[in-house]
Amino acid sequence: MLPLHDLLAVLCGSLVGFSLALIGGGGSILATPLLLYVVGLHDPHRAIGTSALAVSANAFANLIPHARAGHVRWRAAFAFAVAGVVGAYLGSSLGKMMDGRLLLVLFALLMLTIALLMLRRRRVHDGAAYPHRNMFFRLGIAGFGAGGLAGFFGIGGGFLIVPGLVFASGMGMIEAIGTSLFCVGAFGLTAALNYAASGWVAWPIAWEFIAGGIAGGWLGAWSAQKLSKLRGALAVLFATVIAAVACFMLAKSLLP
Repeated sequence: MLPLHDLLAVLCGSLVGFSLALIGGGGSILATPLLLYVVGLHDPHRAIGTSALAVSANAFANLIPHARAGHVRWRAAFAFAVAGVVGAYLGSSLGKMMDGRLLLVLFALLMLTIALLMLRRRRVHDGAAYPHRNMFFRLGIAGFGAGGLAGFFGIGGGFLIVPGLVFASGMGMIEAIGTSLFCVGAFGLTAALNYAASGWVAWPIAWEFIAGGIAGGWLGAWSAQKLSKLRGALAVLFATVIAAVACFMLAKSLLP
C-alpha cells in the first residue's frame, strides 16, 4: 500500500489529467497549488519545477492521439516551439531569481486571469485562412512570448498557445489544440530542466504525479464523450474552482 504522501501525489496528478481531458484546458494551472498545499512541497520553486516536468510529460502523452488523427501542424509546431523554448529558458531563469512569496502572488493573479478567460465564449476557427502571410515570423513572436510566460510560472500555457497559433498561422481550432501539445511539452521540459539544474525538481513526486495524470487523462477523455452536453457548465465550474484557489493562495501569501 502506498504511503499517504505518495497516494496524494498520484491522486492530485489524476485530478489535473482528468480536468485537462474533460474540459480541454486550465487543469495544469492547478498543479502547483496542489503540490504546495496538498502534497506538501513547501518550497514554491520546487513545486513549480516539479509541476513543469509533470505538465511536459502529460502534454507529450496526449500529443500521440492528436498526431495520429492528423491534428498537428508540424512546421508551425516547430517554429512556435523553437522560439518558445528560448522564451521558456529565459522565463524560468527569471522565475528562479524571484522571491518565492512574490512568485506565488503573481501566480495567483495569473490563475484569476485564466479563470476569466475560461468564462469567455470562444470563437471557432475552421482553418480556412491557413497559412497566413509571414506566418513563421508571427509564430516566432507569439511563441517567444508564450514560452516566456510558461517558463516563468512552470505551466503549460495552453490558454496562450492555442490562440497564439490560431492568430499567427490561421490554422483551425482543432489543429491548434493538437499542435499546442507539442509546444506545451517543449516549454515545460525546458523549464523543468532549468529548475532541475538548481535542484528544484522533486523527482519521485514528479513521476507519481505524471502516472496519476496519464490515468486521469484516460478517464477524462472517456467522461468527455459521456458528458459532452455538460462541458460548458463544467468549464464554468472549473473556472470558479481556479478562482477560489487563486484567492486562497493570495490570502496565504499576503496575510501574516
